[in-house]
Amino acid sequence: MNRLENNIESQQGFTLLELMVVLVILALLATVVAPNVLSNRDKALGQKARADIGVLEQAIEMYRMDNFRYPTTDEGLAVLLQNNSDPESSKDEGYIKRLPKDPWNHPYHYLYPGKQGAYDIYSLGLDGVPGGEGLSQDIGNWDAEEKMP
Repeated sequence: MNRLENNIESQQGFTLLELMVVLVILALLATVVAPNVLSNRDKALGQKARADIGVLEQAIEMYRMDNFRYPTTDEGLAVLLQNNSDPESSKDEGYIKRLPKDPWNHPYHYLYPGKQGAYDIYSLGLDGVPGGEGLSQDIGNWDAEEKMP
């Protein structure tokens, strides 16, 4: 029995003070790291939207070259999924395989003639309504070079 008592007495745990110090250090790390990670995520969402819009722009330009016109607003981006060019063309598939959704799971919008250029392709941002700031701002082919806040 003496051996068992020595084993129990030799096992020591952390004191309350040591646990509190570790918790304070973890809290300080979280306050420094979390904002940086979240802001990078926000920038990545804006960059993904701009990349998607760039792909859609290329597909629209290919459509225009084959059909000698831009798609109408009524045809929308869905027309890019099918081949509307010369029936004798070797191209059986459409201009894109699928229509992407924006990073906030909303469809991209298309307007022809556009308000900002020949045509507008845009996302309405996080809130899905026109205008807004931050993650809710509209992202379109007219501001492809601008950076997300």
